Amino acid sequence: MLSKKLLIGFAALAMGIASAASDYKLELTQATQVGGTALKAGTYKVEMQGDKAVFKSGKDVVAQSSAKVENGEKKYSATAVSTNASKLESIAIGGTTMKIVLAQ
Repeated sequence: MLSKKLLIGFAALAMGIASAASDYKLELTQATQVGGTALKAGTYKVEMQGDKAVFKSGKDVVAQSSAKVENGEKKYSATAVSTNASKLESIAIGGTTMKIVLAQ
């Protein structure tokens, strides 16, 4: 009985860690285009949902774009965005080797 409770507890903890690892905080310092949506400067949460990057402000979805995840060789020291003509191209996730590359 105790081992069953322990197993359920560890499974819940693992699921919580896995779901927390799929969303990331992003600070935009200027207006940026994501897909067909203009985002104002501010703080957003980015979640990977399958092949989409979903941008949220609070609990509201404000933009989404097709995206893929790439893994680099070294960890990024800080979260950084790459833009071209105010269009968001990629997000390097600080503390990981992961980069979210948005479809253009």
